Amino acid sequence: MNTVTSKDGTSITYDLLGSGQPVVLVSGGSVDKSSNAGLAEKLAPHFSVYNYDRRGRGKSGYTQPYAVEREVEDIEAVIDAAGGTAYLYGSSSGAALALEAARQLKSKIKKLALWEPPYIQDPESRRPPTDTAQTFHKLVAAGRRGDAAEFFMAQVVGLPPDFVASARSQPWWAAQEALAHTLEYDAIIMGDYSIPQARVAEVQTPTLIVAGGADFSFMLKVATELERIMPHARAHILEGQGHNVDASVLAPVLIKFFAG
Repeated sequence: MNTVTSKDGTSITYDLLGSGQPVVLVSGGSVDKSSNAGLAEKLAPHFSVYNYDRRGRGKSGYTQPYAVEREVEDIEAVIDAAGGTAYLYGSSSGAALALEAARQLKSKIKKLALWEPPYIQDPESRRPPTDTAQTFHKLVAAGRRGDAAEFFMAQVVGLPPDFVASARSQPWWAAQEALAHTLEYDAIIMGDYSIPQARVAEVQTPTLIVAGGADFSFMLKVATELERIMPHARAHILEGQGHNVDASVLAPVLIKFFAG
């Protein structure tokens, strides 16, 4: 495990695998860097892979107050540790964070790959409550980490009630509670879950937006809409894949894009 210090003094930890051009991996909501570990292993024969823990996760610090700009600075610190430029990959809400990083860091990110940023285009579709970030903050502050994790599963992801009801008895539940304070961070990143069109249109980085053909249809619509808005982007559909994408299926697509 390696460590770099972000601009506000926060310690950010990362695993480094492989050699070659650097790729930085950004995880999504309710997970830490272990969610990208399989992908990191698949990419390592081709690149130097920087799989970092976002602030508040794993052994990374989380200096308060939170702001999306601090997370962008964390990405910049990892990129600087990698030599000053890198390819960037983001998953789910981490893809929305990676998009913002590409907008702000510009030439430091040579190529950008996104896995299913969970924007919701259709105004008639179910969206998380508008006060989601505040709800997470209040629940965690009251010591109700489990309730925060349940709220995420039920009201943000939209998992079936039976699954949510049984979640606390699962072996992975403790990890969910441990990450509960970071749910607020991803809710802030996502805002009202609409595509921030003006900001996204500013991104000049060559971008690949990947979505799963077996996932919710709105994910496919988001990929094609981002392709339309962004000046140097293209969408790619992985048939048969849902949101928990198989790293062995995704990795060849990323390798071809980054190395091309």
